[in-house]
Amino acid sequence: MPAAALKPKPTCKPLPTQSTAKHPVLLDLPYAPVEKRALPPGRPREWYVTHNRRLKAMRLAIALLDSGVYMPNQARNDTIRTAAETIGVHPPSDTTCHMVRALMRYSR
Repeated sequence: MPAAALKPKPTCKPLPTQSTAKHPVLLDLPYAPVEKRALPPGRPREWYVTHNRRLKAMRLAIALLDSGVYMPNQARNDTIRTAAETIGVHPPSDTTCHMVRALMRYSR
């Protein structure tokens, strides 16, 4: 067997992270939202309703966490609806409020 066949292949180095970079990696860059894409066609209407409800619940949970509401029992429906008004989304239904509390509960 030729000697060239026994040589190990060169490996690619991973990109530097905060712990391995020579200079600190800036993590608090200005936030730029991801470009929105159209939802896939051909799904039942209920799928789109549930999908949008989950997105709204996620946005509301993040807004509540940013405002200092960390526990689900602190997030009553009126608190969640106030947060929705603050971030500029339509007031959520009781089902969406329940979903927000569930997200906060299972994020730990």
